[in-house]
Parts: sequence; structure tokens; C-alpha cells
Amino acid sequence: MPQTPTPTERCPVPPPGSRGIDEILAAARARLRRLDPEQAHVAHRRGALLVDIRPAGQRAAHGTVPGALAVERNVLEWRFDPRCPTRLPQAVDYDVPVVILCQEGYTSSLAAAALRDLGLRRATDVVGGFAAWRIAGLPTLGPTPPLRPSPVTPPVTAGRAPR
Repeated sequence: MPQTPTPTERCPVPPPGSRGIDEILAAARARLRRLDPEQAHVAHRRGALLVDIRPAGQRAAHGTVPGALAVERNVLEWRFDPRCPTRLPQAVDYDVPVVILCQEGYTSSLAAAALRDLGLRRATDVVGGFAAWRIAGLPTLGPTPPLRPSPVTPPVTAGRAPR
């Protein structure tokens, strides 16, 4: 999460009517009944869609939750809007329970509020995100370590193969 400027740093004067991210986040969360990791796990086991909106690199670096749908944030609304032709098969109506998961529980709040704006009344998110899920000892897979060349595998060489 980006650092807040210190009191000695100058911030530009915001335009009239604009809101800072802290205000936007608070307004989003005021509309949600956020779930702690254990509640989210129970909801998922009872049929709620657990949706991991983290980028692929973050999922590879930190791990995933078994059974979670990976839908990156930049396409979330299109995949869950029941009116949209590019929606997921699971986006059947506006009463689908959707639990959004990000790394630390900030972006997921904004994403869940966006789904609420689409009419998905049961959209919410996980307090603390994937980090809190893992700390709670709930099921995870990974992380997936980067592929490294095996010490027993000869390196690939350019040019002709030796005879």
C-alpha cells in the first residue's frame, strides 16, 4: 500500500468534489458486510464464489486458495455482470454470493463495492485478504517457485549439436 505523505510534504489542492482514496475506501466498506478469513472459508464451502482478483504474478509469488476463481481486477465487472455477453457461467443472476480476495484486503473492498454497483447484492470481501487467509491457517496452494535450471540438466547451447 502506498505511503501517506508526511505533514512536511506538500500535497496538491484537490479539485472541488473530489474524494481521497481513504474516503472512497471507507464508503465502499460501509456498504459491505466484510468477512474474516474463517467466515469467508465457510461461505465458500457453502457455495459462495471465492474470487481471487490478484494479478497472476502475485498469485504465483504468494500462493492461491484451492477452488477460488482467478479473475483479475481489470475484467471483474465484465465477468460478473449478468447482462454482459462476456460474463462467466457462474454469473447467473444478481443474488450470487461473491467473496472477493486480494492480497491484503484493500483492493477487494473497492472491487466488491463495484459488484454491488452492478446489482450483485451479496458481493463482499475478505478482511486482510490472502495474507490473513494464510495466517489463519486456511487451505492454500503454493507459492509456485520460479523455474530454475536443474543442476543436472546440461545448458542449452546455440549452434550445432556436438557429435
